[in-house]
Amino acid sequence: MRVVTVREHGGSEVLRAEIRPDPVPGPGEVAVAVRACGVNFHDVYVRSGLYPRPLPVVPGLDGAGVVEAVGTGVTEVGAGDRVAWVDGTGGSYAERVVLPAARTVPVPDGVSFEQAAGVALQGMTAHYLTHDTYRIERGDTVVVHAAAGGVGLLLVQLAKLRGATVVAVASVPDKMRLAAAAGADHVLHPSEDLAGRVRGLTAGAGAAAVYDGVGRATFDASLASLRPRGTLALFGQSSGFVAPVAPQRLNEAGSVYLTRPNLVHYTADRAELLGRAGQVLRWLADGVIDLRIGGRYALGAAATAHAALESRRTSGKLLLIP
Repeated sequence: MRVVTVREHGGSEVLRAEIRPDPVPGPGEVAVAVRACGVNFHDVYVRSGLYPRPLPVVPGLDGAGVVEAVGTGVTEVGAGDRVAWVDGTGGSYAERVVLPAARTVPVPDGVSFEQAAGVALQGMTAHYLTHDTYRIERGDTVVVHAAAGGVGLLLVQLAKLRGATVVAVASVPDKMRLAAAAGADHVLHPSEDLAGRVRGLTAGAGAAAVYDGVGRATFDASLASLRPRGTLALFGQSSGFVAPVAPQRLNEAGSVYLTRPNLVHYTADRAELLGRAGQVLRWLADGVIDLRIGGRYALGAAATAHAALESRRTSGKLLLIP
């Protein structure tokens, strides 16, 4: 089978296609033929060395495909089943993967492999952020950074489903239009005074929550935009890691909450994984939410996909198609 590997840290050019033996599932595992897999900033961080992994490494957290073989003791799925996954060990940049059977989720009729791969990671992330990290209540005002990205567009839609007023932040006119089309009530440019605009829109109160996947470049403005006892959910760092924060800053901002959540901790067991993924996939199948696939690339063009993602010119979800 073909895989894409990283043998040395560096730019997108270090991604190389290789041939490896087909994997064989062990006890509790399944072998899956990959039909589509996602391209994420996590993969960029693994490639660059920001997230250290033993080399060589095959990037890729999420995907969808068909179960080809099952190991001993597997009861969750069977050969021929359509499944999707988000697996923190990586390895999805491949024609075949071996996964823990308990971490796969069924793909319902009416959802394509590309859609399933496109929504698994970002959709469940948007779900836990809006339903658990800060459980949006009707009438809340929330801020969504990078609102035209893969997570951002879904965050806007799920926040609207929960009855929020959404203030979206997007960097260029085309992305601002996408955020508005997803349902955002107000769309701001990053150059604007975020805290001032949010307070102007909320009669001085501030936002109930800020969903920030950008990190270093937006952190201060995010913190300043919160209402007393508001929540800053820092779920990514596409602009770099945030410097250490003195707890007194949270007091001065209004006894606010700062959290750095991770999907792994919000899909802690199979029941939670199936519940969260199942709801997102049903919404997609029923047309309740819309998924934007911003680009499709052949597996061997992973370097091109990474360069596109890092350019910040893309919107929605990028996929590799083996």
